[in-house]
Amino acid sequence: QVQLRESGGGLVQAGGSLRLSCAASGRTFNSYAMGWFRQAPEKEREFVAAISRSGGSTDYADSVKGRFIISRDNAKNTVYLQMNSPKLEDTAVYYCAGAPYAMWTVTISGASRYVYWGQGTQVTVSS
Repeated sequence: QVQLRESGGGLVQAGGSLRLSCAASGRTFNSYAMGWFRQAPEKEREFVAAISRSGGSTDYADSVKGRFIISRDNAKNTVYLQMNSPKLEDTAVYYCAGAPYAMWTVTISGASRYVYWGQGTQVTVSS
């Protein structure tokens, strides 16, 4: 089992940058494929980005492709989401999630595959 805790959220100006972090407990962090999801008010939770256990494979939602970068440091049990040039529509609560039983180089975009979730961190983009 793993516990996830997000940090780094807050208020950011459109066009600026912000980095989210997600720290995982336990000693088996590299056993999990990781992902970031978000939920805006009155909207369903949506996929943002995913990274394989190895860190060598990544996947992004079309809405953030070219602006956001997901990465992980298995030695630090941490996954990151670098948000560059955020837009007003990126305002949401961001969640990190972990999926067990994934192959080493596979990314997972479906929320149903993720078993462990953090509490979320609010990101607000202002004009």
